[in-house]
Amino acid sequence: MTPKQNYYENVAATIIKNLAKRQMEGYYCPDSAAAVKKVLELIPAGASVAWGGSMTLTETGLMDALKGAPYQIIDRDAPATPEERRKMNGAICCADYFLMSTNAITLDGQLINIDGRGNRVSFLCFGPENVVVLAGMNKLAEDVESGLARVRTAAAPPNAVRLNKNTPCAVTGVCADCQSPDCICAQTVITRRSLVPNRIKVILIGEELGY
Repeated sequence: MTPKQNYYENVAATIIKNLAKRQMEGYYCPDSAAAVKKVLELIPAGASVAWGGSMTLTETGLMDALKGAPYQIIDRDAPATPEERRKMNGAICCADYFLMSTNAITLDGQLINIDGRGNRVSFLCFGPENVVVLAGMNKLAEDVESGLARVRTAAAPPNAVRLNKNTPCAVTGVCADCQSPDCICAQTVITRRSLVPNRIKVILIGEELGY
């Protein structure tokens, strides 16, 4: 085990203890393969599964693993019309499991997310029976303030580029606190506690994943 791997394991143990105080369930996996295995262990056969937009889910290989798994998949990319998307969002709200990443996680166990339309964070807050959050250790932040700063400097600009958004940060790489029509920072959600015990399950991964 390298010094960095040892550090990841130690700090993850601290965060997991703090998540428990906030009624969230935490796990640590040393790599993506172990994280995918853990997700598949958590979700029983036959469960309905949906997900939010996330580079982490793709980079871990989880999206590929879901294709052959015995689940009822609610594919966010399937709708062809606004009406179909509205119906799909209703189905996601009633899903057994919702998968996502987080833009930042603090050492004391708070999740920080900034969204455009807010569909991803809305399902984190309410609806699906279980929410499984995968996060690389690069998402760590000392506190809420530094977590918000991380989102604006390390997460939003590359995501704006990835989504082909016409925003100042996509051009300059620097947040301008813009009011652009393409702004992807419309909703800010800080999850400091799960009122439903262990509804939110956080899998920390000893790799750098996503933005």
